[in-house]
Amino acid sequence: MSRSQAIALAREHFDSGSFFGDLARRVAYQSESQEPAKRPQLIAYLEEEMRPALERMGFVVSQVPNPIEDAGPFLVAERIESTSYPTVLLYGHGDVVRGMDERWRSNLSPWQLTEDGDRWYGRGTADNKGQHSINLAALDCVISARNGKVGFNVKVLFETGEECGSPGLDEFCAIHAERLAADALIASDGPRLSAARPTVFFGSRGIVSIGLEVDLREGAHHSGNWGGLLRNPATTLVGAIGELVNGRGEILLGCMKPRVLPESVKAALADIEVGGAPDDPTVDEDWGQQGLTPAERLFGWNTLEVLAMSSADVNKPVGAIPPKATAHLQLRYVVGTPVEEIADGIRRRLDESGYPMVRVSVKLGSSATRLDPDAPWAQWAIRSLEETAQRKVAVLPNLGGTLPNSVFVQTLSLPTIWVPHSYPACSQHAPNEHLVPSVAREGLQLMAGLFWDLGETAPKAG
Repeated sequence: MSRSQAIALAREHFDSGSFFGDLARRVAYQSESQEPAKRPQLIAYLEEEMRPALERMGFVVSQVPNPIEDAGPFLVAERIESTSYPTVLLYGHGDVVRGMDERWRSNLSPWQLTEDGDRWYGRGTADNKGQHSINLAALDCVISARNGKVGFNVKVLFETGEECGSPGLDEFCAIHAERLAADALIASDGPRLSAARPTVFFGSRGIVSIGLEVDLREGAHHSGNWGGLLRNPATTLVGAIGELVNGRGEILLGCMKPRVLPESVKAALADIEVGGAPDDPTVDEDWGQQGLTPAERLFGWNTLEVLAMSSADVNKPVGAIPPKATAHLQLRYVVGTPVEEIADGIRRRLDESGYPMVRVSVKLGSSATRLDPDAPWAQWAIRSLEETAQRKVAVLPNLGGTLPNSVFVQTLSLPTIWVPHSYPACSQHAPNEHLVPSVAREGLQLMAGLFWDLGETAPKAG
């Protein structure tokens, strides 16, 4: 059979209703990793859904404990055709966020796949059961089209704690690095740039959480008696934040910015338009780093956001100077940012600016990752996706959000290719989460083409 016939099989798998049936069964598992009582559902999802599906495709499957005590298990599957073939690692997560059952529309349940127009509703349809179901189904179509042989080796890793921060994933991959060794990672998570435009991204921004606290005294004091004499912690906190980011959203501290915006990244983002969909907020053109396009600000640069602030009771203000103020900030950063300098850099800036009373805490989260868009695996993926889509795909050097991609890049030393099958307004992590069936149908075809090409034109190892 041919590439076009493999893609036709993927189309038929969707049009026949088989894909809907598979996804409906998977959505029914209440695999909420944030609820300890739902651990049996997580294990059942791996053993009752993923294991049989993978074994039917010729994989050798095993469930492996998490090296972190009380964290969810992993499922590892291998399908080796020849040691001379390239090997790809596929990744997905079987856990979902809380169902929030009572907050869904009256005719919907998070645990029942429901079709309503051009939307399929259910928890995990977008994150991540729908996305990894697309990839596995597409791979199965290519196996069928090639009479059981695909021309490459496949390893699969499923985790059950991604929605809790992937506890144990890095440790697991370090312990089992040889078993998980591959030439590249191919996975799907996060949204497309828009529902109408196929997208590929090659990394994700990292996260630094920053806490600022001004705790000056016991109790509040009357503003008429002590105003102008006692330092106001809220005013002090606002001033301290203003040393890090200005009123236009521009980062002011050098160690919190990338050293450079690479030309390959600028070229990839040249035709990327952010927003514009009916449910999208209006982009503020005068916000953020000046001199950059919206796409460059979101995907090529860093952003420092104030997530929350508190001082006294904002709902019941009184005429008193509060004793304490706190703020939680978040830096989303790209490759090339000297994050190891941030804690000392903030402390030094605040001390020099007259804010030694502001306490600072800095917590490094997932690291930033990015495969250069000009790299061989990136160019191979772009060519394959565009051949199937018959139009230009959106190429993002990295996602604006964060995924556990640093594990695959840093611990397993893999180039990473992410092909998302959702869109920004999918309501993931919220009530009424949904998958757009037209996007899923196209995703099946894109992945069938990608897996076909993997057996024909994959980049040479090394």
